[in-house]
Amino acid sequence: MKALHFGAGNIGKGLIGYLLNKSGFDLCFVDVNAEAVHRMNSSNHYPLEILDEDHTVEIISPVRALHSRSHDQVVDAIVEADLITTSVGVGNLSKIAPVISEGLLKRIQLDKGNVDIIANENMIDASSKLKEEIHKNVSLSEMDAIGSHVGFPNSAIDRLSLSEERSEGEVTLVEPYYEWMIEKSGMLNADLPSITNATYVDELKPYIERKLYIVNLGHAATAYTAFLKGYDTIQNALMNPEIEKFLRETLKESAGYFTHTYNFDPEEMSEFIGQTIKRFKNANISDDILRVGRSPIRKLGFNERLVKPTRALFETGLPVDNLTTAVATAFLFDNPHDEESVTIQSYIREHGIEQAITHFTEIEDTTLKSKIKDNYMKLKENDSLKS
Repeated sequence: MKALHFGAGNIGKGLIGYLLNKSGFDLCFVDVNAEAVHRMNSSNHYPLEILDEDHTVEIISPVRALHSRSHDQVVDAIVEADLITTSVGVGNLSKIAPVISEGLLKRIQLDKGNVDIIANENMIDASSKLKEEIHKNVSLSEMDAIGSHVGFPNSAIDRLSLSEERSEGEVTLVEPYYEWMIEKSGMLNADLPSITNATYVDELKPYIERKLYIVNLGHAATAYTAFLKGYDTIQNALMNPEIEKFLRETLKESAGYFTHTYNFDPEEMSEFIGQTIKRFKNANISDDILRVGRSPIRKLGFNERLVKPTRALFETGLPVDNLTTAVATAFLFDNPHDEESVTIQSYIREHGIEQAITHFTEIEDTTLKSKIKDNYMKLKENDSLKS
């Protein structure tokens, strides 16, 4: 079995390539970095270090790579692939769409059978987005043919994956935890074996939201709280029992969204929260709070991690005391090196916190806005999460 993966970056090597290798695929990367391509082809492997207590090192082999400018070779690899995956960044899907389009049309012409393409990017429905980009490069009849032979299952991924340059070369660093959720309904290649340790689901949305409104929410809330308390990393902050308690209570509130909306099992959600906090506390990782907290305007968006579960739970009459505090902490994130933070602080100085809440969150309910404002004022005056 042959797998072709676009993007030899941290996620490509640390999660997608890792699991495809475990699944027995002959793995080929496509990347724009000539040095990375050369290094992979010279050794036919890459090292991956798991950030556990033993710093376990695994060698991912055999692998090879193609430079993105090797057009004909990439097209031929698409023709021969049993599975195509990506992790190139949302903005680059339009750049890889032309060569993928050409390769897909050639494999259809040669009657190579059905194939699935899974785009693993930091957005909802990334595979659908790639399909749209491919549509821009082909005629209507060609797109109909592609639609009959190519599946575009959407996915959700979760793994902290980093890289470090060492004397022996670049090493991929990953946390022990990972998750790769794949939507079954989008798959067309019935002959493809299941990917090892990937989870196939009927509906992806609940799991995408679970990552956003539990993992990403918790990460951001911890970062903003840590900033107020003067901590530099997530791990150091969570050594403070007060901050860990606040995080746990915030996530317990947010879990109500999933038990209410999707009928998730409360015990299952409790276990997921425990696993999430354990990940955050991993002493082998150093999460800089300025990095985790960056771009607060985006994180305060109407359907984003801090605001959506707060709104939804408030509307159903469920508790949001900790969630409204978490929203308030984002308005107190004052980082002069973060453009969005500077914008928020400038807006607050000019218009006041109440208008700022309305402007950045788009929340209309006056009672909910008052709860956020009250928590903001309490935090600003007392610098405390204690009630």
